[in-house]
Amino acid sequence: MARMFLNGQAMEGGPFHHHLKGAPLVMKTRTAPGYRFFSIADRCPGLLPDPAGTAQIEGEVYDVPEEVLRDELLPTEPAELEFGIIKLEDGSASFSMVLRVGELETGAHKEITEYGGWRAYLKTLGRES
Repeated sequence: MARMFLNGQAMEGGPFHHHLKGAPLVMKTRTAPGYRFFSIADRCPGLLPDPAGTAQIEGEVYDVPEEVLRDELLPTEPAELEFGIIKLEDGSASFSMVLRVGELETGAHKEITEYGGWRAYLKTLGRES
């Protein structure tokens, strides 16, 4: 099993949640302080580690079987994201998708850190997931 922090469309109730193939939810939590958050064309979020930041981003941690992670979840991720490791608010580490190196420099992504999570941002757009 791989502990995977999800903060976008694959969270519970989201349109890509079925890609988890029933992987159990471990906890609803937030990142440790030190992240920024971006909208990638309003279709998915991108988490960016920023040691100078104080923001914590909401998400869910799942125990995902390695084959589900490899064959179902990771292939659905957009090219703007890459597989990484983040720190959670309890100090533990978790796998997560993060903004790919160099993506911030493109200027193509809207910063949404102030919303603290994808669901809160989607509500401002009149969307639920």
